[in-house]
Amino acid sequence: MIIIKIFFSLLPVFIFLFVLIIFDSYKLIKLRSLLLTIFMGCVAAFFCIFINGWLIDILSGNRIFFYKYIAPLVEEFAKAIYIIFLIKKKKIGFLVDAAIYGFAVGAGFAFIENIYYLYEIQDSNLLLWLIRGVGTAFMHGGSTCLFAIISSFIQEKYRSSNFIIFIPGFLISSIIHSLFNQFLLPPIVTTLIQIISLPIIISLVYIQSEKGLKNWLESSFITDVELLEFIKKGKFKHTKGGNYLYSLKKKFPGEILVDMFCYLRIYLELAIRAKGMLLLYEAEIEIPEDTEIKDKFTEMKQLEKNFGKIGKRAMAPLLHISFRDLWQIYFLKNR
Repeated sequence: MIIIKIFFSLLPVFIFLFVLIIFDSYKLIKLRSLLLTIFMGCVAAFFCIFINGWLIDILSGNRIFFYKYIAPLVEEFAKAIYIIFLIKKKKIGFLVDAAIYGFAVGAGFAFIENIYYLYEIQDSNLLLWLIRGVGTAFMHGGSTCLFAIISSFIQEKYRSSNFIIFIPGFLISSIIHSLFNQFLLPPIVTTLIQIISLPIIISLVYIQSEKGLKNWLESSFITDVELLEFIKKGKFKHTKGGNYLYSLKKKFPGEILVDMFCYLRIYLELAIRAKGMLLLYEAEIEIPEDTEIKDKFTEMKQLEKNFGKIGKRAMAPLLHISFRDLWQIYFLKNR
């Protein structure tokens, strides 16, 4: 009976997660990464089961106050940790990726939490558990999904990985969670609102993400190709980038400038290939394997060591490094 309850309460949630993946045109998230994300959601749930019990004891058993105001903060923070890790490590490139990763963490969290409460609260009413399970799972998936989307948007807009960028998303997800726990509406009404509203929000995210991705590919792809052509033809010194690199000779020795120039060329080659792979992905064309990619990344890493963090910061205006540019290199490296 318990297995049936778990199945019916979580099936709609995992179906929704599957639909999110199907509608992602570029299919950039690997199955292994998705399963790991769900697992991390499960780990977050286990952590909260133990920490919540400890915090309730500190509050002298005031469960109502705890589940209305404290639990949402604890649980949203626990779910947010892995999303923060993904964003800071540049493993989320677009809003659609953030939506999938966020909902996957919430689905994993809800999976463990629902199993826990099935054992804690003995009730044979299947409809009750269907409503409660679906409602809770969509709440966890939706709140973490919004946290990931908001945080990714702010990170990309301000090009910062400072922890302050995660505060708005955390507060919004915690407020949604808290309102859910206060049962302001009948459970079935709350569940229906979530089932209707979440797909609408995600659809808007998909539209905006795909539009932004196509605009980015069209504009930056052309720029990278033109700059690489100038380098190959020996005309780079006549460009604004060439003038900027030449101006750095007052701050860096000649051999470091050579390393910077080599780094720029390899970076552009990899950036162009990464964007080309995305275009092939969209067209569902098989991507040929490039055995030289690993060597290029190894060379880039060595060049970075040569000119150090100061040199990399000096090159930032030349490379036009943004969060999305850094992500495309990560994506190519992990193909």
